[in-house]
Amino acid sequence: MFCEDFESLPTGPAVSRRWRTENANGTLTVERQRPGRGVHRPGKALRVRTEGNGKAFLVVDGLTPPGNSFWGRARLRVAEFPTAPDWAHWTMVEATGEGPGFVRPLGGQYVPSVDANLWGVGSDGGPTGDWTAWRESAPARAGRWVCAEWRMDATDNRIEVWFDGRPQPDLTVSTRDHGGADPGTDFVFPRFGTVKFGWQLYQPDPAPGRFDVLLDDLALAPERVGCPR
Repeated sequence: MFCEDFESLPTGPAVSRRWRTENANGTLTVERQRPGRGVHRPGKALRVRTEGNGKAFLVVDGLTPPGNSFWGRARLRVAEFPTAPDWAHWTMVEATGEGPGFVRPLGGQYVPSVDANLWGVGSDGGPTGDWTAWRESAPARAGRWVCAEWRMDATDNRIEVWFDGRPQPDLTVSTRDHGGADPGTDFVFPRFGTVKFGWQLYQPDPAPGRFDVLLDDLALAPERVGCPR
């Protein structure tokens, strides 16, 4: 359905006929990664930078996943996650389409009770409202590369997540088991047509005031493609 490793693109502002960009107080650039500490492999990657509660996304439109189900993958590195305000909420992957709902298979929040950022699947705008089902078993660690995978299964409106090939069952949500305020309301996918990769923070005046993210090896497919070594 889609893949991008940025190797065929020139360095500089991120531009492609295969996708578009969307940003507010943010930039996306293709940069060459040289061997050394903090580099997962030599080559190019997408750098996402935002100011405050800005956003910057690589946007893939025109998707028609068979059965409205698909797998996704992104290799990512976040320099720093937010430490303020309390409950600061961020998104790195969002899927939308025909029908209500912004579905966020990859995102999280700063949770003050544990003083940590935690990964969590989330949604907004659909029948179950605005929620992020974070789990203490899935801490988001800054300054290191992670290969994230997720599965969107429309047969049960189920989202499953893997990090570095290891399943994260605590992050799974489904039709009747989700993070909405009313557990009696079903979580239902829209008809997916667009997927965004990048970064968005929703609360104003965060700390730090700037965010720096690297993305590489993006993929969307009907079947699992795994993490490249």
